[in-house]
Amino acid sequence: MVQPSAVIFDVGNVLYDWNPRYLYGRLIGDDQALDAFLSTVATKAWHFQHDAGRPFAETSAELAALYPQHAEMIALWGPRFGEQIPHALPGMPELVESLDSAGVPLFAITNFSGEFWPPFRARESALFDRFRAIVVSGDERLVKPDPAIYRLALDRFGLAPEEAVFVDDNAANIAAAAAMGIHAILFVDAESLRESLRDLSFAV
Repeated sequence: MVQPSAVIFDVGNVLYDWNPRYLYGRLIGDDQALDAFLSTVATKAWHFQHDAGRPFAETSAELAALYPQHAEMIALWGPRFGEQIPHALPGMPELVESLDSAGVPLFAITNFSGEFWPPFRARESALFDRFRAIVVSGDERLVKPDPAIYRLALDRFGLAPEEAVFVDDNAANIAAAAAMGIHAILFVDAESLRESLRDLSFAV
């Protein structure tokens, strides 16, 4: 068995805590109204279009036409997307720093809007500057778990599948990576990930 030498991270809900409630919980005071807005109007399924490369101007106009009473709130999703991702998950910046300090090549594959990514990347440059390359689904118009995005990423990163560990919180994304021969770890928290990486002989 080839020992992997590089780590590929997912971003949302692995490195950073993403939840639309961080933004809309401050804007919609009633919990029932908040639940209804996020479960039936500005849903994660709707947002997935941005990860796949659709412009926010198009998706927001379509959604506002269906729910004109929510047009103002819908319009805030894009410009204030960074407020949905306010902070890193506990222990993850330290783990990234440990890997980087040990000389481990770091990469990422993220389902993320190509429009929303640049300001977020700039805001979090202290962490992402440690990464050698990041594949953003919205730029590539490919989304996990499509095997094509993993093939593209491995080629761009200069890695064979068995040389890489892939970390994601989504079981379908993990299964797709494992099917390609990548060492895949389903993310739970920083400490269990650190233990899994130690089991693969990473010095963390």
